[in-house]
Amino acid sequence: MKIASYNVNGIRAAIRKGFLQWLVQTGPDVICLQEIKAQEDQLDLEAFHKAGYPYHYWYPAQKKGYSGVAILSRQRPDHVEFGTGIGYMDEEGRNLRADFGGVSVMSLYLPSGTNIARLEHKIRYMADFQQYVNRLKAEKPELVILGDYNICHRAIDIHDPVRNKNVSGFLPVEREWISNFIDSGFIDSFRYFNPDPHHYTWWTYRAGARAKNKGWRLDYGMVSTPLEPRLKRSVILPSAMHSDHCPILLELSES
Repeated sequence: MKIASYNVNGIRAAIRKGFLQWLVQTGPDVICLQEIKAQEDQLDLEAFHKAGYPYHYWYPAQKKGYSGVAILSRQRPDHVEFGTGIGYMDEEGRNLRADFGGVSVMSLYLPSGTNIARLEHKIRYMADFQQYVNRLKAEKPELVILGDYNICHRAIDIHDPVRNKNVSGFLPVEREWISNFIDSGFIDSFRYFNPDPHHYTWWTYRAGARAKNKGWRLDYGMVSTPLEPRLKRSVILPSAMHSDHCPILLELSES
């Protein structure tokens, strides 16, 4: 089972840049999207069918042109869960989950903390999301949560940890949260296989940051510990350039 995740920074813009051709070539069984910035009626849904993904589920924000997540799959999921049931989270379209056999796959778009108000919102979201996941794991122990966490976990995950130590995305409170999230029963699948530096998933558009690989690793494939025996690989795909993020992909063996 190959599962990908991609913050597309606007699905319509990504399609114009060749996203669907990339999707066909890469061929994941399931792909989680974040920051779709579109309502379902603004999309040519037939294009996803033609790409080999007849099952697609969209969970946009109430505010048009903002946030939103989606899941595309080759096979029909057994169940799809829209949102968390927590109102302020669901207004921004940040959580969508699909179940495939025993494996439950979530597309997550954690808020950024671009100013004081949004940082407070993010911290509240992180706390409530942890409680939600704690309950969910009791029901769905084989859980994969992929997406844009908007946090660099360790110094190895950011190109300049010293200068960015007071920037949201690398603040101690955020880094502590993601450490605690992993300790609650998850595996950072990329780091499970790859301990090396200089692997990032987001680059600012400014100052040629991507060409210089001055990036941040914000996108994660978190796998619950019961799935550890099935983990085959987890990679970052930086050659895909339809967004300021790049996709990630993990693979699970048959149970």
